[in-house]
Amino acid sequence: RCPPRGQVSRSGRPFATDAMPDGAALHPAPFASPRWLPGGHAQTIYPYFLPRPDVAYRRERIATADGDFWDVDWLVAAPGLAPDAPLVVLFHGLEGGAGSHYALHLMALLAARGWRGAVPHFRGCGGAPNARPRAYHSGDHEEVGAMLAALAARVDPRTPMYAVGVSLGGSALLNWVGRAGRGATRTLAAAAAVSVPLDLTAAGIAIGQGLNRVYTWHFLTTLKPKARGIARRFPGSLDARRIARVRTMWDFDDVVTAPLHGFAGADDYWLRASAKPWLADVALPTLVINARNDPFVPWASLPGPRDVAPAVVLEQPAHGGHVGFMTGPAPGRLGWLPQRLLAWFAHGQ
Repeated sequence: RCPPRGQVSRSGRPFATDAMPDGAALHPAPFASPRWLPGGHAQTIYPYFLPRPDVAYRRERIATADGDFWDVDWLVAAPGLAPDAPLVVLFHGLEGGAGSHYALHLMALLAARGWRGAVPHFRGCGGAPNARPRAYHSGDHEEVGAMLAALAARVDPRTPMYAVGVSLGGSALLNWVGRAGRGATRTLAAAAAVSVPLDLTAAGIAIGQGLNRVYTWHFLTTLKPKARGIARRFPGSLDARRIARVRTMWDFDDVVTAPLHGFAGADDYWLRASAKPWLADVALPTLVINARNDPFVPWASLPGPRDVAPAVVLEQPAHGGHVGFMTGPAPGRLGWLPQRLLAWFAHGQ
């Protein structure tokens, strides 16, 4: 079942009314940001300092067709888990992974609900250098498709599969969902994307302005060393002198992302890898959550109902920051987002 074309909830109110498999209410309450945590920056940064749940993972290294590998962290299944228990695949954000706060909170809820979970790491994000002169990017749809095929081959054919992408991972996932069209429904029952920079040009400009430059600095502290490592291991692939001069995300994408992945430069990458144009071609039930106060996803760049296919539900609460969505009295909780995602996936069953 799909909602009407491009149905959008600016309050964060969900659309379905089914019940979760365990009998609990399907939907969390509509998202409401706590008054003690005002503003998009606070709602983005504060969650990084909260305690994270303990989650047991089992790592599998999967060989790729081009002679490289992916490191996938599987949620350790509880004894007696049904062979056809649903699987949720999470595609992480820029420089994220299975240890990111959003991943751990989602995986903890999956474990409590008796579902399966997996976090495939984009190349260079699993903790070990990869074997090919390649990294990852916001339009990496072929990589997403290949990862999903590899994971589907490792579970019971009866297992319902869902995928959620966060930030960059959401962009790559939406690129695949849109380009695959109805073919995506042969792999997944539903998808979701959270805090996605749907227009990479708008987001790329925003992250280089004002206080947002703090996020740029944060990302570059790990991106630049990785890029220097690629330049050393694969002579001629990248210019180490230009990497040393990188100060902005545009610089990095122009010097590293574009040459590694076949783009003419940063501007070409931002244009061709943006997921927003593909939302009109989505056939798979897909939830797209973007807070309108996300510091580096300008609200004016977000799509409206006329920009998306009937299978897409846009949820655009006024607050939440970038992958924040804190609720409750201090010190706050990060349960709303994983609950909302499982509600959406249960609705797709």
